[in-house]
Amino acid sequence: MAQSLISVLSLWLVVFLGCIGLLECSQPTLPAIYVFGDSTVDVGTNQYLPKAEARADHPFYGIDFPHSVATGRFSNGLNIVDYLAKFLGFELSPPPFLSLLDKKEGIYGKIILLSKGVNFASGGSGILDETGKRKWGNVVALGDQVQQFARVHDIISKLQGEGGLANISKSFFLISVGSNDIFEHFLTNQSTSAKHFIATLMSTYESRLRNLIDLGAKRFGIISVPPVGCVPLVLNSTQDGSCSKPMNQYAILFYKALQGVLLKLSAECQEMKYALADAYTMTTLIIKDPKQFGFEEATKACCGKGNFNAEPCTPESDLCKDRDVYLFWDQYHPTQAASHLAAQTLHAGGGFVAPMTFGQLASLA
Repeated sequence: MAQSLISVLSLWLVVFLGCIGLLECSQPTLPAIYVFGDSTVDVGTNQYLPKAEARADHPFYGIDFPHSVATGRFSNGLNIVDYLAKFLGFELSPPPFLSLLDKKEGIYGKIILLSKGVNFASGGSGILDETGKRKWGNVVALGDQVQQFARVHDIISKLQGEGGLANISKSFFLISVGSNDIFEHFLTNQSTSAKHFIATLMSTYESRLRNLIDLGAKRFGIISVPPVGCVPLVLNSTQDGSCSKPMNQYAILFYKALQGVLLKLSAECQEMKYALADAYTMTTLIIKDPKQFGFEEATKACCGKGNFNAEPCTPESDLCKDRDVYLFWDQYHPTQAASHLAAQTLHAGGGFVAPMTFGQLASLA
């Protein structure tokens, strides 16, 4: 089964290369992209949060970003939302919501309209309101991110009226969240069963999606949870350096439950369309056979110290020379190269996105 999936992805990569040049295929014109989630899609939110401890605004973060600037992205350069924005026809990915705030005047409404979207994602956050706060201090939970979008919605309504609200319904809503909820669940040794915990996550997730639908959202590109039990930090904590099977089982259950939630919502609201990415299978295939996808190292982090380089990435960390052959950048996050490959896969498919690709979702009339 795994080998057949690898073959499918390899075939799609050939298609990508014929279409990419950076994907100079015909692209639809989306009004905007709105991004929600955690550090996988954060482009600098936490730099604006007082006492936030989940930060990526220091070396060696951003070493491969233009001018080697640490932008707050948890990456050596660009992350998946940056590449997806390009593939969807945007020159740049949208800026952090908090970067558009002014202490005296509040949100700059015109900047929001000109920015072609807003990024609300916050490193360390999760689906549940309490996720991340114990470990990382100040984070913006998914529910708070939705409330921030409600403020943007109000500004668009006031400045553009019905036309602006129509643009919201045509915009792309990208969500990547859930990993931190699972990490924290295992970190705190909670006795809640997997079934009950996943049900709690899904209930809250569904509520947040309904909030966005009520605010006019119609197109959702959703990234499920990857094999969180295989990140360098977890590998360093197991007795034999192997993946945590219980954590990965939660990730699998998360994906299956999320499928059900999205089917339910789309049945209730026929105007809602979605594309759900199976990040678990995508990443697992790379870990099992990294060379098949152009990687040499799929367990050790590029930036860190100790076993698997699983200690936090800092200016004093050990740094790999060839970042492009590493799957993991730091103890949790993918490299720029891995994010590029993931974005290509989500945009064009390869059997890992259903019921349509992110590209097809963006192309809907």
